[in-house]
Amino acid sequence: LQLAESGGGLVQPGGSLRLTCAASDLTYDNYEHYAIGWFRQAPGEEREGVACISGYGDSTREADSVKGRFTVSRDSAKRQVYLQMNSLNPDDTAVYYCAAAYGLFRMCVLSKDDFRFWGQGTQVTVSS
Repeated sequence: LQLAESGGGLVQPGGSLRLTCAASDLTYDNYEHYAIGWFRQAPGEEREGVACISGYGDSTREADSVKGRFTVSRDSAKRQVYLQMNSLNPDDTAVYYCAAAYGLFRMCVLSKDDFRFWGQGTQVTVSS
């Protein structure tokens, strides 16, 4: 399983971005076996969970710091997961990673230790 993030960039405070996590090297049926999580890491900080979505796409979880601003969704036909980020502020500046956890069909967690497969990350910078 390979994961690749895209959609990062520079945005002004209050702006929006949509990140995409594309999966490859697996079959359509197997893709639903994986919950997908979004994590971020700012310089000098630990990697933290932002949002995740279950394999079937029927359960999501968001960190308190992004609730009401970030939304995670998935299109299994395209093998993609999206993170819609609204009302961005400078504290959201970080490298954003997507990751996959096998076997979580109807739930997901924001613990990075549960995710085995990781993408390379995409930089999000919120600045005026």
